[in-house]
Amino acid sequence: MKQSQKPGALKKKAAQSGKYSAAARGETGDRVMETPPFEWGGYALTSVVRQFVQTGVKQRAAVGSLIETVLSGLPFSELMALRELLGLPLEQLAGNLGISRATLHRRKHAGRLEQGESDRVVRYARLMGKAAEVFGGLDEARQWLGFPQFGLGNATPLDYARTEIGAREVENLLGRIDHGVYS
Repeated sequence: MKQSQKPGALKKKAAQSGKYSAAARGETGDRVMETPPFEWGGYALTSVVRQFVQTGVKQRAAVGSLIETVLSGLPFSELMALRELLGLPLEQLAGNLGISRATLHRRKHAGRLEQGESDRVVRYARLMGKAAEVFGGLDEARQWLGFPQFGLGNATPLDYARTEIGAREVENLLGRIDHGVYS
């Protein structure tokens, strides 16, 4: 992609070309909308959550495209993808994300999360990706994220990350571990 292209240009180009399914282009019909394609290192991906745990990909997603996607609200399927990656029951994950049971039901029916909920889904996906990178795999990352950590005051990283400040501390701890600093 050229540096001069605006965020979202890939999405528009893909929708016009017919390269993606009707759901990926934003045509809903009777089904839940998929995530519109966005750019990751020159490639169009359709899953925001899974892009954070792609092995071998060292480039970051185009920030503008990611922000645009989060602002428009992620499809409910992204929450389910995160649940699968973290290996948590949906109710527990929803609690960590600050989504009540009634709101969870409404979002499932609507097929889309709101902006703040989408941001928190991306936050947890980002942490999962960083933990998988540091510990060498998804299983190891899941185990670490669910176990109380001394460096977080014996809180689990998943609980600590309920706020953006807490998530930054979890990222800092992962950075220290990655660099061999005892934490």
